[in-house]
Amino acid sequence: METKIHLIPVGRIEKSILEPLAKQLEKAFGCASEIHQGLDLPQETYNERRKQYSSSQILKKIRSLLEVKRLDKVLAIADVDLYVERLNFVFGEAELGGHFAIISLARLRQSFYGLQENKALFMERTLKEAVHELGHVYGLQHCPDSSCVMYFSNSLMDTDRKRASFCSRCGNKLEKINLQ
Repeated sequence: METKIHLIPVGRIEKSILEPLAKQLEKAFGCASEIHQGLDLPQETYNERRKQYSSSQILKKIRSLLEVKRLDKVLAIADVDLYVERLNFVFGEAELGGHFAIISLARLRQSFYGLQENKALFMERTLKEAVHELGHVYGLQHCPDSSCVMYFSNSLMDTDRKRASFCSRCGNKLEKINLQ
C-alpha cells in the first residue's frame, strides 16, 4: 500500500493554487496526491474576539468527517487567518506523526500586509508551508537549520529565508520513516 496526499480545500481555493501545489508535493514526498471536493469553512471555528479561525478546531472537524487509510496524509488548505491558543497566528498546524495538517494562505499573500501581490512568491510560500506541515505529519520535528523547510517560521521573513526542501538531516529522517 502506497502513501497518498489528499488536498482538501476549506472554503474556496482556486484550482490555479491547488493543481501546481499537488504536483510539487508529489515531487517533494515521492507519492501520489489527489485534490478533493472542498469543505465549507466551519463557522463555529471562528473566534469573533480574535477575528481568526481556530486551526485546531478545523482539524478536529475534518478528522470527524474523513476516514483515511493507514498511510494516507491529509492537507487542508484555508484562505483565512488561523490561530492556536497562546499564539497570535499560525501559518499552519499538523498532527506530529499523524494524518492531518492544515495551512493558511492568508498571511502568505502580500496583500495581507498592504503590498502588491506577487504570484510567484505566494506560490513559493504556499509550497514551503505545505511541505513543512506535511513534514510534521510524516513525523519530522522542527529543525535548527534556518534554511531547511522544517525550520519553525515565526514570521514571514523566516518562511522567505528557508528553502522548500529538506536539509540532508531531515531528508534522511524522512527516508527512514518512509522505509518503515
